[in-house]
Amino acid sequence: MRRYNKSYIQRIAGYVIAAGLLTTAAGCGKSFLDVPPQGQQPGEQFWKNQSDATKAVNAMYANLHEWRQVGFATIAIESIGSDDAEKGSTPADASFFNKYDDFSVTATEGQIQDFWKGQYQEINFCNQVLDNVPGISMDENLKARYLAEAKFIRAYAYFRLVRAYGDVPLRLKVPKDASEYNLARTAKAEVWAAIEKDLNDAAGVLPPSYGPTDIGRATKGAVLALHAKVAMYQKKWSDVLNFSNQVMAMGYSLFPNYEKLFRIPNENSSESVFEIQCQRIPGNADASNSQYSQIQGVRGIVGGGWGFNVPTPDLVNAYEPGDPRKEGTIIFRGTTTAEGDAIPAIGDNPMYNYKSYVPFGLFVAGYNEGADQNFRVLRYADVLLMNAEAANELGNSSQALQSLNAVRKRARGSNPNILPDVTATDQATLRKAIWQERRVELAMENDRFFDVIRQGRGAEVFGPKGFQAGRNELWPVPQTEIDISGGKLTQNPGY
Repeated sequence: MRRYNKSYIQRIAGYVIAAGLLTTAAGCGKSFLDVPPQGQQPGEQFWKNQSDATKAVNAMYANLHEWRQVGFATIAIESIGSDDAEKGSTPADASFFNKYDDFSVTATEGQIQDFWKGQYQEINFCNQVLDNVPGISMDENLKARYLAEAKFIRAYAYFRLVRAYGDVPLRLKVPKDASEYNLARTAKAEVWAAIEKDLNDAAGVLPPSYGPTDIGRATKGAVLALHAKVAMYQKKWSDVLNFSNQVMAMGYSLFPNYEKLFRIPNENSSESVFEIQCQRIPGNADASNSQYSQIQGVRGIVGGGWGFNVPTPDLVNAYEPGDPRKEGTIIFRGTTTAEGDAIPAIGDNPMYNYKSYVPFGLFVAGYNEGADQNFRVLRYADVLLMNAEAANELGNSSQALQSLNAVRKRARGSNPNILPDVTATDQATLRKAIWQERRVELAMENDRFFDVIRQGRGAEVFGPKGFQAGRNELWPVPQTEIDISGGKLTQNPGY
């Protein structure tokens, strides 16, 4: 039975935390989360007690499903550039996505700006908690936990920024006045170090799990898994192995059915390490949910989605014969889903993202179909594959094979005739097998583009799409931010 226990992070209860851009004095545009506050609490009366601290932390979590966090900007920056996804929808609708697909995007395109804004807005929520909660008289254990949660989420936001843009301004405090708004870009090595410090601090405080009323908050497992990923991007293989080994000892397990893993009733399952929580709240159609699934939902049905971010034929061909993950990742036009929904046989898109799909029977009039659909950030299969990659890079093929084949075993299920165990022990051969497994296991989950980049294969894999080595490893810094900074911010090479 579905547990409706997530509303604590869906309500920004009666007050507003200012969420400016932080690197400059620019404001934020309107989004689906920008709703008129009811019973707004004056700022000068805030940050007084434990209730205020709780409201601030809840707002920090609620902002994670805001439009700039999981909407068009996320799809543009974290998905469309890969060989797994393309624009979708109708040819004329949101044609700017094509610029990300063929790498012709410039620094003035709106999603470049929105992704930047979204992450710094989230960082500002975190910084306000970290600056103000220490001075509140409240339960000290809860205070420590709130601060650790803020450090984890700040680390997550900076992780998204640094892999997208490289050097970015490092803002670890709320600016006191206008003189502190304008920061130059910080070398990415220093940004990575700040992320690691936040994660080290949080890991020493956060619990491995919570009771039912706090499901969705950051746990120690989430911190360690993100730290493993941060280390992987820096090729710190001993750290990747260490952190992933710790997560593997914490009781997570692979959910038996790959396709069902992504359905609403199985959110926060044994495989979930961190999910952004979304829930339909009656009377709060705008601010209570994410539009991530609506953006990618099946077009041409009553109450359906917009059909963006669709799988490519290249992804279809990437799966081994009989791999159930293909049918668990891709909805093909003219088929019937496992949940019994008939997909129109004609339309603009031959395929849709099954992982963001919501069964038609769960649509609620007046709400988008993704109102109750969580956004998966970290799951245990990713941890196992990070562990496999690190073990292989460190010369431990036995452990690498064990972790890799655990993922394949879940996908294989009860069919012994598909997805045989990988047996190669040659490091280069096994490395390719792990990379391939990451592609098919994590397809359409916003990792493929950055995986290929960190592997040094951008030109090889994305060259036919227009990728240029020395330029397209990073997205451009928003021109608006450079202009507002008076040139203090600089542009990435080639833009």
